[in-house]
Parts: sequence; structure tokens; C-alpha cells
Amino acid sequence: QVQLVESGGGLVQPGGSLRLSCAASGSIFRIYAMGWYRQAPGKQRELVAGITSGGSTNYADSVKGRFTISRDSAKNTVYLQMNSLKPEDTAVYYCNADQVQAPRSWGQGTQVTVSS
Repeated sequence: QVQLVESGGGLVQPGGSLRLSCAASGSIFRIYAMGWYRQAPGKQRELVAGITSGGSTNYADSVKGRFTISRDSAKNTVYLQMNSLKPEDTAVYYCNADQVQAPRSWGQGTQVTVSS
């Protein structure tokens, strides 16, 4: 199984930036894709961005042009650079890993609050 630990959340003013990190450990050879989801109070968890082992990326329409997902394979870490943050980006952000012949893994989540 894969273990995921997120970091980098916090409080930021509208228009500001944050970078989230997700460090993977364990059976990382099983991972074929990773991503970031978020869940705001009273709302369903939604996909924010994803990246495959081949480097292909996809984004939710609401974050295109503002967020960038990337990875450092040597560090087994995936990042989410978030720029031009808006109050509606406020949520708990979760990292996930899709694996061969294993259930999806989730991190514990990190809170992002965008407020003046």
C-alpha cells in the first residue's frame, strides 16, 4: 500500500499563492497516476488536478490557468502550485494515488483558506 502525506496548506489572502506538497511512500512502484481533490464544507469532493506517470496532466475548468500540478520523481512527491487564489478555492485539499492492483490511497488532507 501507498502512504501519502500532504503539507503546505494555510491561510492566504485573495490573489495570493500557495504550494501544496504530497509525499508518497510504501509501494510507490504501483502508482500510475496521482492527483489533488478538494472538498469544501457542504460540498462533494471534486477533482482539482491530476498527473500520470507519463507526465500527462488534467485540470478542473475552475482552476485552469491558475493551478499547476507537477512531480519530482526522485523525491516521490507531487506538488500543486496555486496562484491567483480566490475565496471559492477554500477547502480541504486531498492528495490521492491510483495504483495497479490496489485500492486508491488518500492523504489526510490539508486546509486551504482564502480570505482577507
